Order: sequence, then structure tokens, then C-alpha cells
Amino acid sequence: MNIKFFSFIKPYLSFIDNGHLYRKPFSWLYAILAIINLILPLYVFYMAVDNRIFDSPAKFFIVFLLMWIIIAFASWVSFQLWWDRKSKIIDTSIEGDEFVATPVFSHLIQTLGEWLGTWIGIVGFGTALLTTIILGDEGSNLSREIGFGFLETGWLFIVLMPIYGFLIIVATRFLAEQFRALASIANNTRKN
Repeated sequence: MNIKFFSFIKPYLSFIDNGHLYRKPFSWLYAILAIINLILPLYVFYMAVDNRIFDSPAKFFIVFLLMWIIIAFASWVSFQLWWDRKSKIIDTSIEGDEFVATPVFSHLIQTLGEWLGTWIGIVGFGTALLTTIILGDEGSNLSREIGFGFLETGWLFIVLMPIYGFLIIVATRFLAEQFRALASIANNTRKN
């Protein structure tokens, strides 16, 4: 029965089945996250001003400026990561694949891990180094003042932050590859 009453939603169903419904919005999400990463340093600066960082002793102000440069650099790297991945998510599945949502979700897990691991590695290491060397025990106060109370200070965190970042990237990449492998096996099995 090829009557319009029974088939008028076929284009919509095809849009869902071939994966466009998943890939396009996720590419938009990636673009939004890229732009948020560009705006983040401005927000951090606003939070510091709102918390009266300029009224603090000079060493706090200087460390804040150096931390802000590190945050701005990490945000620029993060922007490029999300922007690059937004075009790659479109290619996560091909026409005729039955399993199309799993590769998209897998790509999101991988990209989130790359972003978080990179951010923790750069900002965590840089912040721990600067605050430990210049501020010592007072370093955690500065992190709280700019809205990043989770950033710790101390020699241990100078070593641990890059390791944490690396482990996050590896773990999320491994998890994403497992999902992708499962979807790939399922798609190839169905074709044969």
C-alpha cells in the first residue's frame, strides 16, 4: 500500500533511520561547546573581578593574570578540539548502517574525554605549578576566588594533574572504541 495516508511520514522515518537525526544536532552541540570554550576566559575574568581580585595583594593579582593566560590557552585549544570534531561526527556512520546512534554517542564520549583530559592536564598543571611556587598554602584561596575551587595546589598535584588528564583521555577513548567496535561488528554482520 503506497497510499499517502500510510506513507506521508516516510521521509521523517528515513531521516531517523539513516542517522541524520543524531549526527546533525550533535555537530551543532559541538559548535556550541566550542564557542562556550571561547567565552570561558571572559567569564573567569568576570568572576575574578566580581570577587575583587584587584583588591587582593599584588602576588594574588599576578598569579591570577598568569592563571588566566593558561585558562585562555586551554580554552583556545578546547575550542579547536570541539570545532574540529564537529565536522568529524558527521562521518560516524554511513548510509545503510543499522546502528547509527551508537557511533555518534561514542564520538561524544571520546570528544568529552579529550576535552576534559586536555583541560585538566593544561589548567590543572599550570594552576598547581603557579600557585604552589608563588602562593604556597594560600593558592587554594585564589582558586576559590575565581570560581575554580576544585583546582588544588601542592607538588603532588603538579605531578598528578597531567597524569589525570592523560588517563581521562585514554579511558574515554577506550570506552568509545569499544562502543564503535560493537556497532561496527553489528553493522558488518548484518550486511553479510
